[in-house]
Amino acid sequence: MQGRTVKADIPLVEERAARRGLGHALQALQAIVLRELFKFSRQTGRLVSALVRPLLWLAVFAAGFRNVFGVAIVEPYDTYIPYDVYIVPGLVGMVLLFNGMQSSLAMVYDREMGLMRLLLTAPLPRPWLLFSKLCATALLSVLQALAFVIVAVLIGTELPLFSLAALHALLALIGGALMLGALGLLLSVYIKQLENFAGTMNFVIFPMYFLSTALYPLWKLQESGAGWVYQLARFNPFTHAVEWVRFALYGKDPGAAPYVVLGCLLVFLVLACWGYDPQRGFGGLTKRGGGGG
Repeated sequence: MQGRTVKADIPLVEERAARRGLGHALQALQAIVLRELFKFSRQTGRLVSALVRPLLWLAVFAAGFRNVFGVAIVEPYDTYIPYDVYIVPGLVGMVLLFNGMQSSLAMVYDREMGLMRLLLTAPLPRPWLLFSKLCATALLSVLQALAFVIVAVLIGTELPLFSLAALHALLALIGGALMLGALGLLLSVYIKQLENFAGTMNFVIFPMYFLSTALYPLWKLQESGAGWVYQLARFNPFTHAVEWVRFALYGKDPGAAPYVVLGCLLVFLVLACWGYDPQRGFGGLTKRGGGGG
């Protein structure tokens, strides 16, 4: 009878252990997200800089090209649009891109200061810890992007925010934020020192942004004869993140854009987890004292 009782209790014990493990994982997720939010709340300059950069593009750059698309109707729009309306999804993407890369800088800084070692040696799966860090980055990116959209509307940019399509646009915003945050996570594997950050970012941020549909539609590139630029823009993941937001905002089918964004998110996250694995990673983090388990 005793043996049967013990065997009957084994599933119950395992279920309780699983619940405790899930509780610890969610607690770690909450702690990491709240830490990033608290740190961001003390960095008012970070929010200001995140808003000033795209607002300058919207107020100054877009002003000179306001009617540049008055000669054609561009998908997903049903009528002629001023340039400031077209450029807003691209500037939202700019906010997501810069914050994702800034999270990479924060990871490098934490690794040099030893904080990353403490995080990655927590008694939880390393992929879950990195995913928690990614969620915190994406949340900050989305909040900054929404703040920019609100300011853009206040200064007179016409956007269809009060519709059901806006919910799809918010989903696209979250998908883009997660993908670019995962890219920043992956880049932090390769960037060994803070001194190398600026140079690396110049080869990531500006090519991704300018070789995309953030500033001009693909057909403009093709029409101008810039074939290689057109092809690079087509295969740029950032292009698909921007187009997903753009088409979703107007209730149109974004095509393959969500699949490209989510696929790149998965690839970037898996490679980042691989890179932060001290046994197999290609980042050499343990040798530098940043990713020891």
